[in-house]
This record gives sequence, C-alpha cells and structure tokens, in this order.
Amino acid sequence: MSFYRGTASHPWHDLAIGDNVPNIINAVIEIPRGSKVKYEMDKDTGLVYVDRILYSSVVYPHNYGFIPKTLCDDNDALDVLVLMQEPVVPMCFLRVKPIGVMQMLDQGEQDDKLIAVHADDPEFCNISDISELPPHRLAEIKRFFEDYKKNEHKEVVVDEFLGADAARRTVIESLNMYQDHYVARNQRKVYGELEPKST
Repeated sequence: MSFYRGTASHPWHDLAIGDNVPNIINAVIEIPRGSKVKYEMDKDTGLVYVDRILYSSVVYPHNYGFIPKTLCDDNDALDVLVLMQEPVVPMCFLRVKPIGVMQMLDQGEQDDKLIAVHADDPEFCNISDISELPPHRLAEIKRFFEDYKKNEHKEVVVDEFLGADAARRTVIESLNMYQDHYVARNQRKVYGELEPKST
C-alpha cells in the first residue's frame, strides 16, 4: 500500500493488489453481508457514501466490494462477492481467492461479478472452484442479483457461473485494463496468467 505523509491514500488506486496475482489478491469490502444499505466508494475522494437503501426486501448475501487497481468495461473496479463466515465493516480490505465469475447484464451493460472466498477464513479457504459450492448457495446469489433492482424497474439478467480459471482470467484482464487507462506507459506492469497457483 502506498502512503505519503500529507496525502490521503485512495483504496482503489493506492492499495496493492497482492504478490500472488491472480491466485490470492486483495479486495476492499464496501457492503457487509446482511446489509440493505448500498454503500459505494466515491471515486473522487475514496470515501464511502450511502448510494441508496435497496428498494426490494432483500439483503446482500455475502460481503461485497471491489478489487483495487482493476478496471472493467463499465468504468468501475472489478466487483467481488466474498464468501466467508462473518460480515465485516465497510472499507476494510482482506485477502481473497477467486473461485468463479457470475456473468451478468445490468440494464444492458456487462457487469460481471467475481466470486471469491476469504483466503484466511478456515471454513472457506480450501475451496478452489465455484463447482465446490452447494447448488443452493449459487441459487441464492443468482436470485439476489435478479431481484435487488426489480422495485427500481431496472432489469438485471444473470447468465451462467464460470469457474476459477475464468475468474483468474477476469482478474488479469481487469488489472491490465487499469494499467492501460490509469498508469503512464513507461510505468505500466503487464499481468499474465502463468504465475504459480497457491493453495
């Protein structure tokens, strides 16, 4: 993490991604599991603000946030849903292991969600692929995202879940997109997929 005296650090731009990309990476949590409050990081300040209270009678099924130093087609950081035993406070960061991707369209725009487990939670850290999760847990996740904007009259279409290989590719692609967009050409790092896996 970069921090300079007199300059506030920004969770999206200054937090290190981790040293075992794409197998174990850092994630910032914006919304704790069980919350009906849609907290969101303000891109300009890096502070967390209350975007809205969910209109539907649903709560976030798992801790939800983003991966630092990533960028996706919707001009936001890569979204992540982190499976773990406990809810955590907004804007904390933790180490996660990507295990899958939920393909999703939000009002016609691609808005895929990375599915990960907390790398330091003994109940979840040994899960390596989304196929190891109970089908009912995936059904709950899918149903939440299908329903959470219905009362706002916004359409969300959830497609299929992809496994850990697709998750790691998604991380690499979003890291490289961030480098292309935000980092000076002579300082860019190119991420590749051939780094060793960590258990």
